[in-house]
Amino acid sequence: MSATGPLAGITVADFSRVLAGPLCTMTLADLGATVIKVERPGTGDDTRSWGPPFSATGSTYFESVNRNKKSLTLDLSDPTDRHAARELAVRADIVVENFLTGGMDKLGLGYGEVSALNPGVIYASISGFGSAEGAQLPGYDFIVQALGGLMSITGEAEGEAMKVGVALVDVLTAKDATIGVLAALHARNVSGAGAHVEVNLLSSLQGALANQGQAYLGAGKVAGRMGNAHPSIVPYQLLACADGSVAVACGNDRQFAKLCTEIGQDALAEDPRFATNTARVTHREVLIPLLEQALSEDTGANWQTRFTTVGVPAGKVAGIDEGLEYARTLGLKPTIEVHNAAGETVGTQVRHPITWTPEFAVRGEAPPQLGEHSEPIRAWLSSDVESLHDFVTLALPRP
Repeated sequence: MSATGPLAGITVADFSRVLAGPLCTMTLADLGATVIKVERPGTGDDTRSWGPPFSATGSTYFESVNRNKKSLTLDLSDPTDRHAARELAVRADIVVENFLTGGMDKLGLGYGEVSALNPGVIYASISGFGSAEGAQLPGYDFIVQALGGLMSITGEAEGEAMKVGVALVDVLTAKDATIGVLAALHARNVSGAGAHVEVNLLSSLQGALANQGQAYLGAGKVAGRMGNAHPSIVPYQLLACADGSVAVACGNDRQFAKLCTEIGQDALAEDPRFATNTARVTHREVLIPLLEQALSEDTGANWQTRFTTVGVPAGKVAGIDEGLEYARTLGLKPTIEVHNAAGETVGTQVRHPITWTPEFAVRGEAPPQLGEHSEPIRAWLSSDVESLHDFVTLALPRP
C-alpha cells in the first residue's frame, strides 16, 4: 500500500468507539498511519446510530472522527474472531482501546498478553476515571464535565451550571492520548521497547483547567461562574453594542488605551480605577457599563472592524458556518473533501489542524461503511505475512 504522511508504514489496531478513542486514531490516520477500526457486526460503533443529523452516507457524529480508516467487523465473543483480533493486535504498531478497565484482558487482548507477543507495541488505554478505584465507572463526557469542575465555572453567574457546547473533555483526552502515543513511538525508535499509555477523561479535564485549577492550588481561590467574563483580565468578555454584542479581549494596558481612544473615551485609560489591569479587575462593575454605553453607538460588525484596525482583539459572535467561512478568508483551508472507494466526492469535513512544511498529500478517504474492508483484512490476518504493507495482494479500496 502506498501512503503519505509522517506516520506512513505504521499500523494501528483501533478497538475504540464513540469519540475520544476514534478522534485519537483519526489523527494518526490523518498523519499517514493505516488504521483498522474493529467494530461489532450488525451495529458497529455506537455513534453510527447517533442522529439526526445524518449525511447522505451516515451519521455526521460518526463521520466526524472516523475518516481515513478501514472497518473490520469482528464478534469478540466468537473464538475465531477473537483470534483474528489478537492477531491484529500482535501485528500492530499501535493498539488503542477504551473498554472498561479489564475488558480487553477478559478477551485475551490486554496489554500484558499482547506485549508478550509484540514487545514493541504502543498500547493506549482510554478510560473515564482511570484504572484504580474509578475503573468500573463509565466515562461519559457530560458526567466528567460535572464531576471534574468544568461545569461549575461555565454559565452565567446567577444561572445554572452549563456544559460546554461540544464534548470538549473527550476531545482533550483524544489529544492527550495522541501525544502519549507519539511520544511512546519516538521512545521505541530509540530503545526498541513498547509502552502502555493510559489516559482518562477526568485527568485530561483537570489538566486543562489551567489558571482556574492553579488559582485553587496556589491561592485557595475556588472559581465560580462568570458568564463570558474573565477572572483575571478586564475587559475580556462580550460587551453589549447597538445590535447585540461584540467580544473584546484586552490582554494588556496598551490595548485598553487603544480601545478607549477608538470609542472616544481617552479619559478612561487615565482614570486610576482603570489604568492597569489589576485596577480594572477590581473595578470591573463600574467599568463595563461605561464601555457598553459608548459601544451602543455602533454595531458589533463595525466595532470588530474598527477595533481590529487599531490593534484591539475583537470579534462578533459567529455561527459555525460563519466561523468556517472566516477561516477560509484567512487562507486557512479549514475543510477537505472526502472520497469513497470509487474516487467520488461524498462529503466535506473539517481538516486536520496541523500544517506541515514541506507539505505531504492530504488523505481524504471517507469514513468507512460498516465492515467495508473486512474481507481483505481477514485475508491478511490469516496469511503468514506480518506487515500489512508487504501483503501485496491485499486489495483495499482506495480513491
